[in-house]
Amino acid sequence: MIETAEDWRVLVAEDDDLFAEAIDTFLSDAGFSVVVAGDGEAALREADADGFDALVTDLRMPRLDGAALIRRLRARRPDLPVIVMSGHAPENWQQSLQREGEGPLLLLGKPTKMGDLVRALQSVLTPRLRD
Repeated sequence: MIETAEDWRVLVAEDDDLFAEAIDTFLSDAGFSVVVAGDGEAALREADADGFDALVTDLRMPRLDGAALIRRLRARRPDLPVIVMSGHAPENWQQSLQREGEGPLLLLGKPTKMGDLVRALQSVLTPRLRD
């Protein structure tokens, strides 16, 4: 069975409630199935409860930051596509968050334009349609 955009489930980890709501609305309107978690620990619980195709995460969050969330989820699923949204990404962000052979990892600066987020998700998920 070939996946379509409507089949893509996106886990969003974002602690800013208004921004998280905007992301949820925009991605849902674009056809994605979205689950929003307010921090990394909540995102881990959501990941355990339900499968998803991509992670969109902030780096700075309470209880479990985005870097730790990425490492823990990729320990289970190394091919997991990840989009990081941050206004404060460290200089060596990609080297610290991605190992050889892991799935795509993209950075979007904050404030993030919603169209850029949709295009980033499409770019990391579209190759799956060809598999």
